[in-house]
Amino acid sequence: MSHKITTVWKEDLIFESDNPNGYTFNLGQSDKNNNPNKPLGPKATMLSSLAACSGLDVVSILEKMKITLEDFKIEVEGQLTDEHPKTYHTVIVDYHFKGENLNEEKINKAINLSIEKYCGVMEMFRQFAEVKTNVHFHNK
Repeated sequence: MSHKITTVWKEDLIFESDNPNGYTFNLGQSDKNNNPNKPLGPKATMLSSLAACSGLDVVSILEKMKITLEDFKIEVEGQLTDEHPKTYHTVIVDYHFKGENLNEEKINKAINLSIEKYCGVMEMFRQFAEVKTNVHFHNK
């Protein structure tokens, strides 16, 4: 399997990129707050991809375990090197779950399966950065 995308320069420092699913989004940099193209930063988008990849795994696994989530979010922080080319040297992934009677054992199992087995984006990050993960349970 392969993925192919096409990225086209739109204006200034903004590019439109497609996705194998047919959706488009803008990447780049803009100083204009009201820019209708609202570009996403390429490096920050990598962090979003990491969160989404692992989040897809966790939700899918928990659904198979018959665990329902009330609220789930992932925060990812990437620390860049000082020198060019600036790359992430450390990435911290914080998983947050909120609800009543959270099944911490099953949630931790789902997260570990994502981290260790299923999330390809996390594995790619491990090739160039130290990846740290934390789980936070916010029981009502």
